[in-house]
Amino acid sequence: MSTPGVLSFTQQAWEQVLAKVKRAVVYLDAACAESLHWGCGSSRLLEAVGNSACYLREFEPAAVGGGAEHPKAVFVLSCLLKGRTVETLRDIICRSHFQYCVVVTAVNHAVHLTANHVPPAAAAELEGQQPVFEQLEEKLCEWMGNMNYTAEVLHVPLLLAPAAPHLALTPAFASLFPLLPQDVHILNRARPDKRRLGNLAEVDATTLTPELLLTIRCLVSGLSSLCEHLGVREECFAVGSLSRIIAADLANFAPAKNRRKTATGRASVVFVDRTLDLTGAVGHHGDNLVEKILSVLPQLPGHTNDVMVNMVELTALQAEEENQNIVAPGCLAQSNDPAAKALWEALLNTKHKEAVMEVRRHLVEAASRENLPIKMSMGRVTPGQLTSYIHLFKNNLKALRNHCGLLQLGLATVQTLKHLQTAKWDNFLAFERLLLQSIGESTMSVVLNQLLPMIKPSNQRTNDDYSPEELLVLLIYIYSVSGEFSVDKDLGEGEEKVKKALAQVFCEESELSPLLQKITGVDGISRSGPRSSLEALETVPYPGSPTYQKTTLNKPSSSTVVRTQ
Repeated sequence: MSTPGVLSFTQQAWEQVLAKVKRAVVYLDAACAESLHWGCGSSRLLEAVGNSACYLREFEPAAVGGGAEHPKAVFVLSCLLKGRTVETLRDIICRSHFQYCVVVTAVNHAVHLTANHVPPAAAAELEGQQPVFEQLEEKLCEWMGNMNYTAEVLHVPLLLAPAAPHLALTPAFASLFPLLPQDVHILNRARPDKRRLGNLAEVDATTLTPELLLTIRCLVSGLSSLCEHLGVREECFAVGSLSRIIAADLANFAPAKNRRKTATGRASVVFVDRTLDLTGAVGHHGDNLVEKILSVLPQLPGHTNDVMVNMVELTALQAEEENQNIVAPGCLAQSNDPAAKALWEALLNTKHKEAVMEVRRHLVEAASRENLPIKMSMGRVTPGQLTSYIHLFKNNLKALRNHCGLLQLGLATVQTLKHLQTAKWDNFLAFERLLLQSIGESTMSVVLNQLLPMIKPSNQRTNDDYSPEELLVLLIYIYSVSGEFSVDKDLGEGEEKVKKALAQVFCEESELSPLLQKITGVDGISRSGPRSSLEALETVPYPGSPTYQKTTLNKPSSSTVVRTQ
C-alpha cells in the first residue's frame, strides 16, 4: 500500500516473516496465527513455504517435532522469549532434526532487556546491540546439537489483526483487562512493606506486579512500532486507571522517545478502559449485522475475533471410510478476495437492514457474472431468498472458487438470521428497556425482584426463557446502567435471593458451558478461576478474568482496538 496504515503495517511485518519460511516447518502461536489470518491469509504463508509437503504447526509443548526430512524450522511468536516459551522451544528442537532455526518474536529487544532486569541506564548503553537474542541463538544451536548449525532470532512487530483498513485488533492482549477495585487489595498483598494503596487513582507503574507491567510493556512495544510505521509523533490521552498507566509507559518508552525526535507527522492516541463501557458490551441495542454474527455463530477455534461458518450445504464432501460430511468451516476474514473484502467493510459500517440488502446485491452481481440462472425478487430480503441465490453456486466448481469468500459471508448472514439467538435479540432489547424504566422509577431491590422469576432450572426452561449465561448478561447490564445506589436491607435480601437462585440453576445444569466453567472454576483443571486482571496473569491456564468473560459473552475479545482515520 502506498499510504501507511494498519493493514500495510501488518502486511509488511508478515513479508519479513515470509522471507524466512521457504521449505521450513512453521510453528505459530494463536495470536500470530490470528494476525496472519486477517492480515494476508494462510495461503500466502503456504505459497512462501513452497513445499508440497508443507507443515504448519501450533506452537505448544506437545507440538510434533521435525524429522530428518525437515532440516529447517521457523517459530513465529507473539510473546517474550522467556520462561515457558523458551522451555517449549527447547523441547520441540531437542526432539527434532533441525539444522536451521529462525525464531521471530513480536516483542522488541528493549522489552526483553526489561524482562531480564537490565537497568535502564545499562540498556541505554546497549543501543544497537541485542545480547538477549544473541544468547538465545547460541542456545538454539546447542539444542540442535551442533554449534555450527544456523540460528536466527529477530523482532518483527506482529501486533495487529487488521479486521478492516481502519480497524485492527490485538489478539495477543485479549486477556488484558483494566484494573478493578478489588485489584487494589491484590496489589497491597504483593507489597506488604510499602505504603498501602487506597484506591485505583493511586495505582501507577511502580505499584503493578512484574507480570502485568511486562504485559503492558509488550503492548507498548507494538504500538510504538505502529507509530514508527505511520511516521507520527504521538500525543497520548487516557480515560481510566490502566489506560493512564499504558499511556505513560508509551510516553516514557526509550525506543519511542528516540523515534519521536525524527517523526514528521502527528497523531493523537486515546486509551480507554473497557470497564467504562460494560453496558455496550452486554446490551442488545446495536443494529449491526456483524455484531449479531459474532454473537450467535460459534467461535473459530484458537481465534478471538472470528467465527465458524457452516459450509456443508454448499460444499459437502463425503468421507469414504466413515460416511461423514467433512468440510472446513468458513470464516469472516477474506483477505484474498477483493469483492468479499468490500462486502465485509460494508457490513461493518451499515445498519442491519442495509447490510442484508448489500449481501443480496453482491450475491446477485456474482451470479450474473457467472451467468447463473438467477431469479430476481424485490422487497424484503429473507434468509430463504439469500439461500436460493447461494445454492446457485453449489454445483459449479469454477463459480465456487471465484466467489468463495463472498459465499462464506452470505452463509454467515443466512445462518445468523435463522439462528434462535437472533430471534431473542429483540426480546433482550425489550426487557432491557423495561429494566431501564424500572431503574429510573424504582429501587434496585425492586428491579432484582423483577428478574428473579426469570431464573429457571433447565428442566423448566423453554426456548423463550433466558439461559444462565443470558441472566448474567442481564445482571451486568442492570448494575452497569444503574450507577451509584444506596445499599439497604431490601437490596441485600434481593441480591441474596438472586444469588441463591443462580447457584441452584448452576448446580442443576447437566453440563456447564465453557464460559460458566471459567466463571465458577469448575472445568476439570482448577476449582477457582482468576477474579481479576492481575490474577489472570498469575494463574495458568486461564486466559483472562471472569469479569471480562462475562461482559463479552458471545462476543470476540480483544484488549485493544486500533482505529485510524
